[in-house]
Amino acid sequence: MAPAPHLDQDALQTLHRTIAARVERGELPGAVTLVARVGDSDDSDSGEQVDIAAFGETAPGSGHPMARDTPFRITSMTKPIVAAAVLAMVDAGVLELDAPVDPYLPELADRRVLKRLAGPLDQTVPAERPITVRDLLTFRLGLGMNGAPPAIDPPIPINLAAEERGLVLAQPEPRARHAPDEWLRLFGELPLLEQPGTRWRYNVGSLVQGVLLARAAGAPLEDVVEEHILGPLGMTATGFSVPEEQARRLPAYYATDFTTGKLTRQPADPWQTWAKPAVFPSGAAGLISTLDDYYAFARMLLRRGEHEGRRVLSAESVTLMTTNQLTPDQVAEAPFPLDGAGWGMGMSVTAEGRYGWDGGWGTSWCNDPDLGLCSIFLSQTTDVIFNGTTAEFDALARQAAV
Repeated sequence: MAPAPHLDQDALQTLHRTIAARVERGELPGAVTLVARVGDSDDSDSGEQVDIAAFGETAPGSGHPMARDTPFRITSMTKPIVAAAVLAMVDAGVLELDAPVDPYLPELADRRVLKRLAGPLDQTVPAERPITVRDLLTFRLGLGMNGAPPAIDPPIPINLAAEERGLVLAQPEPRARHAPDEWLRLFGELPLLEQPGTRWRYNVGSLVQGVLLARAAGAPLEDVVEEHILGPLGMTATGFSVPEEQARRLPAYYATDFTTGKLTRQPADPWQTWAKPAVFPSGAAGLISTLDDYYAFARMLLRRGEHEGRRVLSAESVTLMTTNQLTPDQVAEAPFPLDGAGWGMGMSVTAEGRYGWDGGWGTSWCNDPDLGLCSIFLSQTTDVIFNGTTAEFDALARQAAV
């Protein structure tokens, strides 16, 4: 990566005006944004140039402005952090990418596979091989979301069985009510949708990664992620639960009510839920974080696994995370929400080599290694992912880096 050039101030002002105008029009209550150019190291004055801005309020009329340190439910932006923790365990020699998960997750040994996607659960064939660690990271374990909004869980037998067991395989909330061992026991009762390694399906791989990490380390998932990722990166405001003072500051969650066409506050777990440990910490969507904390993670990836002179991930693991792992046919057949992009480990990867991921409650992150560019957009309004707000932000951020 070339040394970081300056950020274009005129382009940044255009970006700021654009987001401010969306807030003024009532498209979202508020947001915080980051655009940064990152050099290969932080050893020189030119190693990093950052623009941070805050817009609007945490809820309309609340009198609480969005701020640089506002905490957010980052939902699916949890996935890259948990995948990085798995790869840190691979770096440490505890896990092997192509080894079966059976020794740590015996509930997933001897899998059965449905004959038909919508078929009865007792009509199955044997799995041709075990599920591996790589399968979990690349979302090719054989089970995952099999629909798109608004019906991400169509009422077919396997989805009904997952719902009856309270597994919460798709949505961020409500949280799963089972402790990890019981969750995996119930999950292990379900057959797979297809043979391991054959098709990409969203979300479930990250849930299983969380259980794998805890068992491989002999410690709760929260402690494993803290030891390998959050602690080394100084991400002190990130966690599966947070102190009461921080939890009280969580923004309200908004989305358009399609019956009225108006932006409406949506049901969400109260702040008290986030001030105590989760029964089942979700490796798919369970983290709260802040702009600066997530930037520390994104910057570490741009610097090939290093942070302030310390190696957090091997360069090889960063390459795995940020390089498409899917075949062309798997990309073409991938259901929502991959939408034609590739998938590395924990994140999407475009044909141009850009990588990152969104959170369904209104958060978005992208790194462009060719430009040394990081862009982060944090809100709590689902609409921004689908109405072009985050795409526009990302395009304007790129203009500031050219």
